[in-house]
Amino acid sequence: MNKDKSKKKMQEKAVKDEEKVAERRAQTTEAAPGTDSTAGLFTAPGNIYTAILSRNEAVKDAKRLKDFLELRDKYIRKKVLFKDPLFPADDSSLYFNQKFSLKLVWKRPSEICSNPQFIVGGANRTDICQGDLGDCWLLAAIACLTLNETLRYRVVPPDQSFTENYAGIFHFQFWRYGEWVDVVVDDRLPTHNNRLVFTRSGNKNEFWSALLEKAYAKLHGSYEALKGGNTLEAMEDFTGGVTEFYEITDAPKELYNIMKKALERGSLMGSSIDALVPTGSETKTDKGLVIGHAYSVTAVEQGKQEDGSDTRIRLVRLRDPWGTPAPPSCRSCDWTALATSEEDKKRLEPVEAGEFWMGFEVFQQTFTKLEICNLTPDALQDDQMLKWTVSVMEGRWVRGCSAGGCRNYPDTFWTNPQYRLHLTEEDDDEPDNGEKGCTVVVALMQKGRRRERCTGAILHTIGFTIYEVPEEMQGNKQHLPKDFFLYTASKARCKSYINLREVTERFCLSPGEYVIVPSTFEPNKESDFILRVFSEKTSTSELMGAVIEADPCLTDSEKKKIKLPKPEEEENEEEKHFRAIFQQIAGDDMQINAKELKSVLNKELTKFKGLKTEGFSLDSCRSMIALMDTDGTGRLNLEEFKHLWNKIQQWKVIFTRYDKDKSSTISSFEMRSAVADAGFQLNPQLHDIIAMRYASEHLYLDFDSYICCLVRLEGMFRAFKAFDVDGDGIIKLNALEWLQLTMYA
Repeated sequence: MNKDKSKKKMQEKAVKDEEKVAERRAQTTEAAPGTDSTAGLFTAPGNIYTAILSRNEAVKDAKRLKDFLELRDKYIRKKVLFKDPLFPADDSSLYFNQKFSLKLVWKRPSEICSNPQFIVGGANRTDICQGDLGDCWLLAAIACLTLNETLRYRVVPPDQSFTENYAGIFHFQFWRYGEWVDVVVDDRLPTHNNRLVFTRSGNKNEFWSALLEKAYAKLHGSYEALKGGNTLEAMEDFTGGVTEFYEITDAPKELYNIMKKALERGSLMGSSIDALVPTGSETKTDKGLVIGHAYSVTAVEQGKQEDGSDTRIRLVRLRDPWGTPAPPSCRSCDWTALATSEEDKKRLEPVEAGEFWMGFEVFQQTFTKLEICNLTPDALQDDQMLKWTVSVMEGRWVRGCSAGGCRNYPDTFWTNPQYRLHLTEEDDDEPDNGEKGCTVVVALMQKGRRRERCTGAILHTIGFTIYEVPEEMQGNKQHLPKDFFLYTASKARCKSYINLREVTERFCLSPGEYVIVPSTFEPNKESDFILRVFSEKTSTSELMGAVIEADPCLTDSEKKKIKLPKPEEEENEEEKHFRAIFQQIAGDDMQINAKELKSVLNKELTKFKGLKTEGFSLDSCRSMIALMDTDGTGRLNLEEFKHLWNKIQQWKVIFTRYDKDKSSTISSFEMRSAVADAGFQLNPQLHDIIAMRYASEHLYLDFDSYICCLVRLEGMFRAFKAFDVDGDGIIKLNALEWLQLTMYA
């Protein structure tokens, strides 16, 4: 016994010794000529719950556009130019909050110039010039995209033209949370004085980059939704790859080699300079670079000095997506020393004023962050491409139930979704430190926040923690309880919680079983998310939680407090009085309806000491009758009522256990434990539904709501078992049976 206490104290100390989770705020890059950099900041929505169920997806999907080729051919036959009904040429596609000051006119390319072309002389990084929209983060990624032909063809399908098979319709493809989606747009673009207002090409008659930007704006709901962001977000949407984010001051010593290997493998890369204090106007460094602006990293190069000294030249080539500013004063001309042939000179020479070389050391001193999107997770560490095992899992944080916040909030942290990870094989390569393990890359991405900006949504501060599962708990798929996290220190975690769309971290773990807990920094922040796990060797991951029914979890002392019904001949005076009251209300037939049940129960509730309640509602009593009505009369006889009263007494004991402040309510977070103690082990989705359906706006359940929930659970389990005649856990119902079951329950 003393050993157990000592062990528990050591565990508590280990958990307390862990540092508190740190929160960081990421700065977005949105500088643009004449724009207000603060316009993209909004307050959080006041909505209590996000969509828990996907039952409206069929309605949402009813407006979907047909396949691009089918639509294009249809409009060619009709000899009519396509007009996109889902992204019309009006203000709703431009903004949701801040109206543009310019008077804009939507025009097709043929109305802007005499010879419009989709691509002129091949898509390249000089085709992207920023207009009056703060989306330089997006344009920096587009510029990087032009360096990889295979990736570009995936995003920008080449079978498009303003001459052959032209119908005013174009399409582009983007990666969205695990799948590629095809986005169709018409070619009407916003202009002012016959000039494109947003992204444009250096060639006036080239339009692929402007149409790509429009398709991306449609994906997110409007052009304004693209104001402010991080280049890695667009990089992911163009590749489906994994991003890594470096604060350059804290970056590894081998950063130059990391950048070199990344570019050699087609990775996309961007860099920017964070402002110490956000301003509403364009600000430049003393070297001429724009603060808060995203630059594409298009190449790195190194070689010997011309004088043959040991000091090597190391350079970084960057591209300003605006395309027109004069070269910054910090540019380097040392690239000429590395051009030993005409071919080298052609390859290294900056093409336009927006592109320039910079010394690597100066780059480190000037820029503050580097964003890299790897086409494969191992591209930065291994010269040979390896095939990774990939697991993709979707989830959501729901206010009052599964949005428990980080481990700084121990009372609710355990309620976050939990994902079990099994690592079975060590990596093949021998690490420098000699300690072999399993390399995993964990990437947590929050979904849809940019598109939901029109409702006030902002990026949450997110992160994750990894715990090793003790041997005695391995194989158990149930949600780990609060005590596990109170007395167990984490094995690994992301460096900090940050308000980016995705947080990614690379780890080397020993073979074994782990649980990953993704969360927002603060509790009750709602969002859907996707969790991706990459491992070099075989691994499996799954959401924890199952649906089973068991007996209520009551202690011996709690069981003694429950007065179980007895046969009539064994009843004492109090029980005989109870029978008399029932008979008086029920009448000669000894059956009661919902209204009569309400009267009986509420009289008995007054005998529960310390329980402050207004009693059961009529709807709750109807649900109770549906649960206990075994003969289908819509009424309860005395034996059915006794069974119900026994259940209520058991559930009341559990309710009291979690009503810690004696307020006659329990927290919606504690409802997960209360439901489990009542004998139901549910999956996370069902717990989310319970919080949405039964909790108040203040995230509490009173006694009536609590009992009503448990009555519904038991009733549905009972009905399922009745229909599951084969006992295989699967039932088949026709429409009439389904309606009869759900309408009565």
